[in-house]
Amino acid sequence: MHIPVLLNEVIEFLNPQPGENFVDCTLGFAGHSKAILEKTKPNGRVLGIEWDRAVCQQVAGEEIERLVVANDSYINLAEIVERENFEPVNGILLDLGMSSWDLESGRGFSFQKDEPLDMRYGGQGLTAQEIINKWPEQELARIFREYGQERFAKNIAQKIVDIRCRQPIETTFQLIEVIRQSFPRSYKFGRQPLAARTFQALRIAVNSELENLENVLPQAMDLLAPGGRLAVISFQSLEDKIVKNFFKEQQSQGQLQILTKKPIMAGSSEMRNNSRARSAKLRVAIKL
Repeated sequence: MHIPVLLNEVIEFLNPQPGENFVDCTLGFAGHSKAILEKTKPNGRVLGIEWDRAVCQQVAGEEIERLVVANDSYINLAEIVERENFEPVNGILLDLGMSSWDLESGRGFSFQKDEPLDMRYGGQGLTAQEIINKWPEQELARIFREYGQERFAKNIAQKIVDIRCRQPIETTFQLIEVIRQSFPRSYKFGRQPLAARTFQALRIAVNSELENLENVLPQAMDLLAPGGRLAVISFQSLEDKIVKNFFKEQQSQGQLQILTKKPIMAGSSEMRNNSRARSAKLRVAIKL
């Protein structure tokens, strides 16, 4: 079961009122959206955007009152809002984290199971397997270093190229073994699994996550009605930096006011009950 992260904080800062309309750009199983709909009774609506068709079908099957479900990517936010004639927009939420569904989807997001290296959220575009087996060594090293902040990025890229010359790397466990061989024998591993940074880098590259975030934030600002609120939950420093810098730039131009001087993080109780909440950071701003 997917538990929505920072649910109480999202509702507090978005402050949904009766009759208002909100866009949930990362619908998932509608945990945040259901809470928003409860606050916007009797006629407020939520437009929920979800890339994964199977998840969309499941949520649509629940026939949640006043929820409009769009099977699309939030990169097309402005187009979706126009297509659905969904105005005015009083608030927008982006929850950038992986869901429990993704980890159980069999697409290679989890390094605890031996699965095909896919890592696509929406089932379109390059797979992680294609990147691993076809991209040049220098490009692999770059994404591991930039997207994963992996200190042994060059070693891992070299080992991948060496191994794939003899046989393709097709599954998560194959890749994990390559990564393990890339670390110095003397290296002492901490709490983070050895493959975590490489898997993060691949997932970001496969789904163009950072580019998509950079593109959707200006769309969100344009679509919000005056006084509308934009809330973003990020789970790693690269995403959080993009959101932080965008908010600062827009505030300096008089376009918005930042409501969270520092990112809001989960309390100890939520972190105990939901491990995903440990790295979650919520930033919120209001359009002037």
